[in-house]
Amino acid sequence: MLVYDQPINQTNAVAGQAPQRTSAAFSVLDLTRLLWQRKVAIAAAGLICACAAVMVGKSLTPRYSATAQLYVDPRELQLVERELTPRAQDVSGLAMVVESQARLITSNNVLLQVIQDTKLDKDPEFGGDAKSLMSSLLGLFGLDSRSAEDARLSQMAALEALGRHINVKKTDRTFIVDIDVWSIDPAKAAMLANAISDAYLAESKKSQASAARRATTDLSSRLKELHERLRNAENTLAIYKAQNNFVGTQDSLISDQQLSASNQRLSAARALTLDAQAKLDQIEASRRASTDAGAIPEALQSPTIANLRAQYAEARKRYAELTGELGPRHPALRQVEKQVDDLRRTVNEEIERFAQSAKNDLTRARDYEASLNKALEAQKRQSVQLSQASVRLRELERDVEASRDVYQSFLKRSRETEEQETLNTSSARIIGEATVPQRRIFPPAMKLLAMLGFMLGALAASGWIVAADRLSAPDAAEPDAAQPRPRASVSPDMKISIEPASPPVPQPSQPHLAAIEKPLIARLQESDVVRTLSGILTIGGIPDATRMGWPTLRAGFPLMTFLNAMREMREIVTRRSPANAMPVMAAIGAGDGADRSITALNIALAAARDGARVLMIDADHATHALSNRLNGLGKSEPSRLGWLSIGSKTSRAIKTANGISILPVIKGSDAKASDAIRKAIAQARSAGGYDLVILDGPAMPWSATDRKLLDSADGLVAILPVNLDINDAMEDIITALGGTEHKLIGVVISELNPAAIDRNRDKQYA
Repeated sequence: MLVYDQPINQTNAVAGQAPQRTSAAFSVLDLTRLLWQRKVAIAAAGLICACAAVMVGKSLTPRYSATAQLYVDPRELQLVERELTPRAQDVSGLAMVVESQARLITSNNVLLQVIQDTKLDKDPEFGGDAKSLMSSLLGLFGLDSRSAEDARLSQMAALEALGRHINVKKTDRTFIVDIDVWSIDPAKAAMLANAISDAYLAESKKSQASAARRATTDLSSRLKELHERLRNAENTLAIYKAQNNFVGTQDSLISDQQLSASNQRLSAARALTLDAQAKLDQIEASRRASTDAGAIPEALQSPTIANLRAQYAEARKRYAELTGELGPRHPALRQVEKQVDDLRRTVNEEIERFAQSAKNDLTRARDYEASLNKALEAQKRQSVQLSQASVRLRELERDVEASRDVYQSFLKRSRETEEQETLNTSSARIIGEATVPQRRIFPPAMKLLAMLGFMLGALAASGWIVAADRLSAPDAAEPDAAQPRPRASVSPDMKISIEPASPPVPQPSQPHLAAIEKPLIARLQESDVVRTLSGILTIGGIPDATRMGWPTLRAGFPLMTFLNAMREMREIVTRRSPANAMPVMAAIGAGDGADRSITALNIALAAARDGARVLMIDADHATHALSNRLNGLGKSEPSRLGWLSIGSKTSRAIKTANGISILPVIKGSDAKASDAIRKAIAQARSAGGYDLVILDGPAMPWSATDRKLLDSADGLVAILPVNLDINDAMEDIITALGGTEHKLIGVVISELNPAAIDRNRDKQYA
């Protein structure tokens, strides 16, 4: 960042004089030359360090690493329907199971088993003491000379050492677990890796059997209590049934069966009563009517009535025959007539017996129905009493059923877990046994150690040489103490303020310089631009702003610092512009107008390179350096340039191949030119054909019309050439701005060589 009370470099204030580098400066070329001069010493230091690294590598104890691979599948074998632990179904759950098994490999149980199997507590590499002669003799007879406390301490030391020798890692997105074990003995490393794998599988099987055994023990301890609870519940239920006369089959009680049967018999009795009543009503109706009483169904079905009716018909037939042959008082005719009357009376008597029988049937049916109804009422009262008692009965039955289900479930599960003690459901297995390693893992190869030692030695020697050279160089000359003058300085809260060198004396004519917000600072360096010959302006009839003979931005570098700073300045001026209005940026500065115009052109090219449509207006009525570059083109080729009238009939904007339209200076008085420029800005905003307007100028000092023109700008960018005093130039600009210094959004330090801006056409340039 720029600090205004310190100059950028030690340059003379005289324009055109080349800057002088102080003795404290240091370039890459000087560094390369210095190191080349001391190349023998650097090479010697590198060789010495390489030899030292090889010697150190030879003195280090080698380490060998062996790897055993396990396949740990969390989806265990399902040998029974219900397992002790639920299976993980999702991917995250499976991964957590595998990671847990990987941590189990390094658990104390597994490692202690390995120590016990391989006797690592007696190995000096793992903290064991060297065997004495007495210990060796006792070991031949299976005796241990160490006490129990010493043996436990040896095991703990071996456990800690073995933990440092093991590295268990899980391959991503797989169920493969690698067990890496290192040791100073390659055969021991392979043996330990395989022993850890076997101990893990044994521990896994042991833990499963132990879990099943604990579950069986817990379930068995509960079976007796559950059986006693079930028996008590069944006894209570049986006693309650006997006390309340709950007798019946498994499906229903006897009282319920009797009530159902009585209800059915009552319905049948009522049907019989209705049938007897209907039969009697029919007989009575036939008797009251004048129709034949023997037409009822019972009379028609009776053989006696049928025989009497046949005799009656035969007697009527004979009576009819005799009536035609004999007189009414003939004895034979009277005898037949009496016979007919006797037969009719006999039939009526028979039908009367049917009516009496129907009455008797109706009376019997009514009596039977009444008795059934009485019995049914008694059974209903008994059923209500049993229903009230059955509430408690159902509670007891539910208690018995629940106790029975729990007991049966515990009994079945106890038998299953008892069988699972002898089953190994783990699917973990060894897929790759560890083999004896042939190469060590530490220290590295001697060639690599030699290379590293040589590089470190050479770097250390180079640093020592550069430091010694810098310390022996003379100190930089102190800056000349000039006459005290006001300075622009940066306060800790990022504010630019004007501070006098001597105690401030109030002057009536001196304006008050208030603190303003520090603007953005950008540097336009020689490495950012490329230079071309002037006169090569058009290609195919379209002017090119990068071929005006001025230094312009290099193509193909979208991330250079200058372009990023210009993007930030455009964002600021866009925020300060009115809503939905095209922003206007003015480039101002002290010194030669060509320096400002060159920087303003590069600001426009930076915006056009980001896709913005830029209108650049030459507002410098004094020097109009930009218009001077365009005058020759406007006079020689007026018909092929595609002029666009903006603001004035005499000055027209020139469209270039770079997305920039350039409006030359408008001839006339300052007031007329300023009014024309403001009208051009208003016309461009209303037409909407541009994204940004850049004003080149006006040049300092500013008149009243120039200040009006600056008031129409949304942001100001100060151009400070490097050949001028930065502090004085910045102070002059802030003083000239007066109350509009808040519009200052950025400062561009132009570090372009002023002597190389104007080139000759008869010279060769790269």
